[in-house]
Amino acid sequence: MERWCPDALWELAAPLIPPALVRPQGGDRRRVDDRAVLAAICYLTQAGCLWWKLPEAMFGVTRATAHRRFTEWTKAGLWPAPHLAMLQRLQAAWELDWSRAVIDSIQVRAEKGGDLTGPSPVDRGKPGSKIHAMSERGGLPLVTAVSAANTPDAAMLLPLLDGMPAVSGRRGRPRRRPDKLHADKAYDHRSLRAQIRRRGITLRIARKKVESSQRLGRHRWVIERTMSWLMRYRRLVRRYDRYATHFAAFVSIACALVCYRKLAKQPK
Repeated sequence: MERWCPDALWELAAPLIPPALVRPQGGDRRRVDDRAVLAAICYLTQAGCLWWKLPEAMFGVTRATAHRRFTEWTKAGLWPAPHLAMLQRLQAAWELDWSRAVIDSIQVRAEKGGDLTGPSPVDRGKPGSKIHAMSERGGLPLVTAVSAANTPDAAMLLPLLDGMPAVSGRRGRPRRRPDKLHADKAYDHRSLRAQIRRRGITLRIARKKVESSQRLGRHRWVIERTMSWLMRYRRLVRRYDRYATHFAAFVSIACALVCYRKLAKQPK
């Protein structure tokens, strides 16, 4: 269990877990340990297997219990909270660089369809979704979102920026905005440029038919590395969840684990 849910990770996650539901009629069986369930979910995120392949003996948790608890916690909005807690720890340790952020998306095939799926323009029109992400200068994911595969990247730029939670951890006002934002030509729209500038962000987007996207290569590699980190969590490589909220939950878990690994490398 320590491998999949280390003590430091459990310390941050435990206070955020919703309390157990109490049956009005009483007589409920003893609740399975939350840490064991969280470890099973982290294993599932990294291994990428389906629920029915979860090794029950490894965690002492039945597949039905793990899936039911995951659904409860997803409905309660738990999963973005550990990611934010990790960002706050990184902010306190001066590990977040807000001077520059980079935004991009990646296509994921949806094996079972569901909401927020659409014909993928890069996968012969098969159903798929997109993971949109914004990373800070070092590549740590700040905020993510899920959309249908045929959603234009530009349509998700403002929702991604406005969905960024306030990250505290140091003296002064919490940060919600980077100083500068880099993006490729897919985000080149005049209206978007104006709205981003109104938010006090310096913009650097390659212009269509004017600039080469290769000029952004020295900054774009950061978000490519972020996507590579996320894709190491095999549950994100294919979308097996019919509900977009469940798939977005796995994305948030992967982001929290990426940030946790950065924290774990800090000298004690």
